[in-house]
Amino acid sequence: MERIFKRKLYARLLEWKRVQNGKTAILIEGARRVGKSTLVEQFAKNEYESYILIDFNETSEEVKSLFNNLMNKDFIFLQLQALYNVVLKERKSVIIFDEVQKCPLARQAIKYLVKDGRYDYIETGSLISIKKNTKDITIPSEEERLTMYPMDYEEFRWALGDETTTSLLRTFYEKRLPLDKAHRNAMRDFRLYMLVGGMPQAVNTYIETNNFSLVDHAKRGIIQVYKDDFQKLDESGRLETLFMQIPSQLNQTNNRYKPYNVLGDVDDDKLLELLKNLEDSKTTLFSYHSNDPNVGMSLTKNVSKFKIFCADTGIFVTLAFWDKDHTENIIYKKLLNDKLNTNLGYVYENVIAQMLAANGNKLFYYTWPKDKSHNYEIDFLLSRGTKLHPIEVKSSGYKAHKSLDVFCQKFSHIIERRYLIYTKDLKKENETLLLPVYMTPFL
Repeated sequence: MERIFKRKLYARLLEWKRVQNGKTAILIEGARRVGKSTLVEQFAKNEYESYILIDFNETSEEVKSLFNNLMNKDFIFLQLQALYNVVLKERKSVIIFDEVQKCPLARQAIKYLVKDGRYDYIETGSLISIKKNTKDITIPSEEERLTMYPMDYEEFRWALGDETTTSLLRTFYEKRLPLDKAHRNAMRDFRLYMLVGGMPQAVNTYIETNNFSLVDHAKRGIIQVYKDDFQKLDESGRLETLFMQIPSQLNQTNNRYKPYNVLGDVDDDKLLELLKNLEDSKTTLFSYHSNDPNVGMSLTKNVSKFKIFCADTGIFVTLAFWDKDHTENIIYKKLLNDKLNTNLGYVYENVIAQMLAANGNKLFYYTWPKDKSHNYEIDFLLSRGTKLHPIEVKSSGYKAHKSLDVFCQKFSHIIERRYLIYTKDLKKENETLLLPVYMTPFL
């Protein structure tokens, strides 16, 4: 049975419907299999008297051709009602364009359909900005865009029937109190999220079977969907290679993703296009090096120096063990119980990137020379108002946080708060707040 999970984006859709009242369409973009279609169909069922869902992945040419000529909108609406056997009611119905990137003319038509004003319009899509999906059309300015991420930790707890943990953790965070004896369980619960991830299909499999091998199998199926998409965009296989190499690149100590090491000789313009497509697929998160850590980090980001994370840490774990046909239950059990002796620092860094991005943060990091062969590094930089909040991530020992200390001296005039995120309980150490990883969403 495929469950329908509670998602936070539902509230954003409600707000859009109430505030805009048909003046704009809304486009929800995100990776394949992240739950976009399920969310918008559930929203349409609950909030409208009737709806039509046009899935451009599988709809007929007859339906697509309706958007070639918009002169007679009455004809278009009558045809849609006849083809889908649905009666549309003025200002009480919604038309959904699912996977709208497959029919660019339908996306272009949004401008005129919104202006017509009879119905609401919701679009979903992945790979939405890729050149071939936009090259001959005018992107409608009447389109609001939201990104849907994999389920965040709170949504994951909701899926498991737990409505209280996150608000409790928030209270501990706000009062700066350690969890004490409850910390071990909180970490174990959180590691479960890291392993299963937030893709609805994987979460559903975990709830139904409680079997990590089957969860892993579901995630491998999702990765295969991504690989097929990448293959369609780039037959040379280089796009797929960039994606598959994310764990091994994060595991290196070279502070960044080195595409030339992964692909060998590749033309600069071609590499730029591949990276743009990878970012646009929403299967990944890019963290850019800030050349001058300040509030306007987007202005000083170095587009040729970056790290790449998986948008879903559950997918990342499966990629990390991709060399096995399937990742055995035993590896998952050991990871869950914190008994696997691989260095898990890079998995923690990935999940922190995921949680920060889900909360609307752009990802930046900063490195600077320590001596001839070593660098200092701040893993994440958050800008808050006119100040910076630097974050250092530790998966094990935490006694030394030299990078954080030196950075905070160097940029003392713009530092407001400083965090070390790790696997131990909350504590304050001079100016630094040491936070358990499960409190990252509250930053």
